Parts: sequence; C-alpha cells; structure tokens
Amino acid sequence: MYKKLPFWQNWAKNVQCNPSSIEHPETEGAVIEIIKNAAATSKRVRVAGNGHSFTELDSTSETMLQLDKLQGLLEINSEKSTAKAWAGSSIKNLNQQLFDKGYNLINLGDIDVQSIAGSTATGTHGTGLRFGNISSQMSAFTLATADGQLLECSKDKNPEIFNAGRVSLGSLGIITQMTMDVVPAYKLEYVAKKSKLSKTLDNLEEYIASNRNFEFYWFPYTQTVQNKFSNETDKPVKDPAWLKYINQHIMENGFFGLLCGIGSTFNTSYWPLAKIIGAGATSESKINHSHLIYATPREVRFKEMEYNIPIEHFKEAMQRIVKKIHDEHYRVYFPIECRFVKGDDIWLSPSYGRDSAYLAFHVDNRTPHNPYFKDIENILMEYGGRPHWGKMHTRKADTLSGAYPMWEQFHEIRKKLDPNGMFLNDYLRAMFSQT
Repeated sequence: MYKKLPFWQNWAKNVQCNPSSIEHPETEGAVIEIIKNAAATSKRVRVAGNGHSFTELDSTSETMLQLDKLQGLLEINSEKSTAKAWAGSSIKNLNQQLFDKGYNLINLGDIDVQSIAGSTATGTHGTGLRFGNISSQMSAFTLATADGQLLECSKDKNPEIFNAGRVSLGSLGIITQMTMDVVPAYKLEYVAKKSKLSKTLDNLEEYIASNRNFEFYWFPYTQTVQNKFSNETDKPVKDPAWLKYINQHIMENGFFGLLCGIGSTFNTSYWPLAKIIGAGATSESKINHSHLIYATPREVRFKEMEYNIPIEHFKEAMQRIVKKIHDEHYRVYFPIECRFVKGDDIWLSPSYGRDSAYLAFHVDNRTPHNPYFKDIENILMEYGGRPHWGKMHTRKADTLSGAYPMWEQFHEIRKKLDPNGMFLNDYLRAMFSQT
C-alpha cells in the first residue's frame, strides 16, 4: 500500500521537501536513539528549526528531526551571568522566561520566532557595533555526535569544537542544550526617523558610535531612509498596544502586503510602489523592555539574501548598489536593511575577524529574485563579502574557502565528528564540495 510521505516547507514557501520521517524527540536520550538508528541503517539526519532559512539548509528526503519538544529555560547562573536552555526553545519564549527571572539576552535580531539553536547555527545577528552576533553570546553547548555521544563544549572543554560549533549549519551534530550569556533585564528607547540617504552616510560613524543599536533602511528608487536608534533607558514604558497594532500589523504588514500583492501581479508597478512605500516610512518613538523592542512581526512572506562585508567598505559598496539598482531597474520595492556588528572569533561566522556591515535584500516570495540577487552578490564579493548562512546565495567551496580563514580547520573538525556525513544533506554536500 502506498504510504504518503510527510511534507515540510520553510516560512517563505520557496523550499519544500518530503522527509522519510519527521521526528520530535522529547529527551536527549530520544535524540541519541534517533542518531543510533540512523547510523545502523546508513540514513542521514537533518535538524529543521522553525523554517526561517531561505535556502535548502533543512531540506531532506531522509530523517528530519525537529527540537520543538525540547523547549524552555533550564537554569540561570547569576554568578556567571549565564542561562542554560534547551536548544529547541523559540527566542520569543526564551526571552519571556528570562525576563520573568529578571534577565535578558544581550542583543537580538528583529525576528524572534526562530529556535535559539537555528539562529545561532546560521550566524543570525542584530545590530550595534558593541555587540557580536547571537552566536557570540553562547558560552557552552551540548552536542549529540554521530557516534551517539553527548559532548560538552565551551572555551575550556573541547575548545576547538566550541569555536567551530557556534556557527555550524547543523553539520557537526545536534546541539541539544545551550548556555547563553545574559544581563539584567533592561529597557530600550526606540526612535525611528525619516532622512535622506546622503545625510545618513555622511553621519554614519557618529550614528553607530553614539547609539547602542543603530540600523537604517533605504527605499529603492528614492532618497529616503528610515534611521532606527535604540538606547538603554530608565524611563517608564511608553508603547501603547493600539498604536503598536496599527504600526506593525496594519501599516507594516497589512498595507505593505497589499502593495506586494499588486507588485507580484503587475510586472510594471515596481517603480511607483517603491516610491509609495518610501513615502509611507514612519517616524515614531517608544519605550519598552528590550525583548519587546527588538522583535517585529513579519507577516508578508519574502525571499532574502544578506551579505556581510568589512565595515570600512560599507559606504562605497552601498553607493555602488544604489547606482546598480537605478541603472538596471530591478523589480524591487522592499527596502534594503543595513546593520552593523562587532567582529568575533567563531570559525564560520560571517563576522569572523572583522567589524562588519550587513546588507539585506528582499523580494516578495512570488517574485523572481534573479538577476537582482546575483548582480548584488557579485558586487559584495569584490569587498570580501560573506553570505548570511540562512539567506539565499550562490556560493560554493571554491569561493567560500578563501573568504573564511578557518575554513579548512572547520572541515577537519567536521570530518572527525561525522566521518560518514550523517548530518549533511545534498545542499551542504554541494556547498562544502564534500570536504
């Protein structure tokens, strides 16, 4: 009798697959059992988070493992300012549990629906040059390896695996528990202001240096940017729920989604849409607890490419990209998001060894993304660009190996831990060239 295979797709709906099974282990012992069964039958295992990668990173026709049953805060060490949690914990739930205990994560990105393991495995980041990506806040983890063992990793225990494993694309094994650096709970005052691109670039160094978190969005085919500043404050909360609902759900998602629907239907409408969207950029201010400021809902589905370049090249690269978009008339109306992140020592982190600028490019998930993405990627590669691992790119080992100084060392560790490639899918095998 024909057996219908499970179906899985990512959030953007641009990646689908039919795993032979989807497993939801509830204990570390169950994770080990899945690994041992896979080894005995020469099967491969891929961990899928909450589907917010835009590549085939999670895709598999074999065993898919999801850690959604391994949720929650395990313990807080107030002396070391660390918190241990299950790796499947969503950032949103973990944030709330930490806040209830009087703590927060140090810095975050603008989406909180990912699992903490998925966000760190791909090098997800926020903004603010005083802070590294989320993986740099990890001080220890437990790794379930291909031989069915649980390995404790930190700067003191298995330090090379620790440096490789904080951004590993799930290729070393299955991280089951994570210890994150935390700080006492804090509030942020967020201010968004419309400005001109030229003014923002002229004042960029000042904006970055004088604010805890700074980022900006540039709206294609306009001179408009939306500058976003966040700084710690002791002021009382000022973030009315009704106003947040209007801004986030009606304007940023409802109205924007309507415009995206028009753009995906009528091929010639991108130019006026871009101008309407730029004109609609809001100026606002609010004060709230940090985890409620960082995250914003994303209800309009899109595809995304994001690249990291050394921060010293950002202005020149940005000016070239603006000109390229204007010259080529790409069908694009999503803003380009620009963020700034401290360098780190994580082997496959895009920010390895350099303070960085990140540039993110989006199209509606119903809209073709090339040649726009590919042309922009070619520009950013000229500046030593490294892709965000969870976002779309075309790179393979022939160009990636030179971009990451510790590329070979990472793969030596990977092959020792997983000599038969249990944790590699076809996408990773092609990108790693089976190294």
